[in-house]
Amino acid sequence: MTGYYKDEDLDRFGEMGKYNQELFGKFMSWYTAALEPGVLNKREKVLIGLSVAHAIQCPYCIDAYTKSCLEEGMSLEHITEAVHVASAVRGGASLIHGIQSHNAADKISL
Repeated sequence: MTGYYKDEDLDRFGEMGKYNQELFGKFMSWYTAALEPGVLNKREKVLIGLSVAHAIQCPYCIDAYTKSCLEEGMSLEHITEAVHVASAVRGGASLIHGIQSHNAADKISL
């Protein structure tokens, strides 16, 4: 589907609060608090966000967190390495689920 994800839609995120401002406000408070520096600094948190964005394949998050990473002084080398980590974790998660096929085959074979 070409055009399903539109760049300009990221700027419309606030519209999600239109029909339930209370819940959207709670989400935004939680989201904002989660990105505040704590044990991890902002730079670390946005790099984690970028990795998760790739793992869940959210184009809006990828755009937003790429921008945040660049604003935090990271290079494409940082970004690429983080994407490789996310990809390796996702690949490993898919691979380990192969054990479920082995388990199912063992049950059927009995």
